[in-house]
Amino acid sequence: MDFFFATLFSLFSIVDPPGAIPVYVALTSDRPRAERNKIALQTSAYFLAILFCFFIAGNYILSFFGLTIHALRIAGGMTLLISGFGLLSGSFAKRRGYDKDAEKQALENKDDIAFSPMAMPMLSGPGSISYLITQYNQHPEWNERWKIMAAIVAVAVLVWGCLRIAPFLFKVFGTGGLNAIARIIGFIVIAIGVQFIVDGLVHLVGEMR
Repeated sequence: MDFFFATLFSLFSIVDPPGAIPVYVALTSDRPRAERNKIALQTSAYFLAILFCFFIAGNYILSFFGLTIHALRIAGGMTLLISGFGLLSGSFAKRRGYDKDAEKQALENKDDIAFSPMAMPMLSGPGSISYLITQYNQHPEWNERWKIMAAIVAVAVLVWGCLRIAPFLFKVFGTGGLNAIARIIGFIVIAIGVQFIVDGLVHLVGEMR
């Protein structure tokens, strides 16, 4: 269970559902409650499908592009550093490839926001994808991989829960409170990114000797 909770906590920190709440509230503020609940469920379902696909197919993607797991660790670590600094600076959405112009366009067009921008890139971005591909390679035993998959499901449920009660959380914590939570999570994400880079460099140098 320690491995499951460690994976769950790391993945939750990288995904950072609380950080997506302000964008979600802005995009759904004028929609009926039933529609908001539907969007929350669809977003979590898309999120789950995206991460499952990359977790299972990650090795094939690496083989296709001729990449090593150590290169992915370093690249993933750098991505996590960028995301972590984005959380610390309060520019979470911009770091995930989403800005005010995209928000205004989505509001005007009334697009289906469940897949884009919410599921991707707001929630399932390069950081979470590289993390899961790395975990798949680091843990070849399926009893461990099942725990990772269970952690993905648990995070998807937490995403659904956060979005379902997003208006309430936004009222309770406000923008300042959510930014404070994001900064704490950002520090953890930076630490995970540094660990990824160190592991990748150590194994890469070890293979060159």
